[in-house]
Amino acid sequence: WRGREGAPYSTLVPSDEVTINYRHGLPVITLMLPTRSERCQFTVKPVVTTVGAFLQDVQREDKGIQKAEVFATDGSKVSDETLMEILLMNDFKLVINNTEYSVSPPVKDKLSSEHATEMEDIKSLVHRLFVALHLEDHQISKERELLQKLDHLKGELLPLEQMKARIMDSADAKTSRLLWVGLALMSTQGGALAWLTWWVYSWDIMEPVTYFITYGSAMAFYAYFVLTKQDYIYPHAKDRQFLHHFYRKSKKQHFNVERYNKLKDDLAEAEESLRRLRQPLHLRLPIQEINDKD
Repeated sequence: WRGREGAPYSTLVPSDEVTINYRHGLPVITLMLPTRSERCQFTVKPVVTTVGAFLQDVQREDKGIQKAEVFATDGSKVSDETLMEILLMNDFKLVINNTEYSVSPPVKDKLSSEHATEMEDIKSLVHRLFVALHLEDHQISKERELLQKLDHLKGELLPLEQMKARIMDSADAKTSRLLWVGLALMSTQGGALAWLTWWVYSWDIMEPVTYFITYGSAMAFYAYFVLTKQDYIYPHAKDRQFLHHFYRKSKKQHFNVERYNKLKDDLAEAEESLRRLRQPLHLRLPIQEINDKD
């Protein structure tokens, strides 16, 4: 077998010259330093240590090492950026100067349950430490981002809110006038029927007239239902008339209702995100501090 430059390496060294054992959940690589002729142990952190970092540690330990490389069993070179956790999943070849070591890592599934438990505990501890160190900075950054977004949305909504208030006042005034006009027309109709009944004609003549007026009113209410698919209920009819005037006025004054609704939804979403971010449980506060805040 030849290296990248074509120079043959020496005969394979027995695999027991490089051994890998797990201690406290971490792999310990033991190898013979070529110039110092002594065995040396290297404890690596597989989830953070790269192949390049491991080889640098070996060269620092033995200054006589000119070249250290790692190859897969098929002869391809392993990148220095590869994590040791990935390297230790399969057999590999460690080449120091011109000496080649065949390494067979222990199968991880065959590790004792105690070692597996220790490894999980270490990973959990690292995760908690990372959260404790970086969560506060992340929350402050996220809170600042949400506050900036809120200020921006409120700035865009302010002129729209003012325009909406003017349009709503105008629509409400028109709706109220329409309701008073309806009351005036009904009062006029009642007075006219009474005058025709007692002073001009008799009840015998006016009874059919009132019947057809009532029947015509029923037809008008039914036509309202056919057109709107809603019963003629006074509050609903008032709201419908108000919306009619509102949208008509909005179109005249170029008030973008869809954009306004979108900004309101974004504002509500940002406020909810900020509220959830400031909750004590999301801030990981101690129980005593949570009780004090309550």
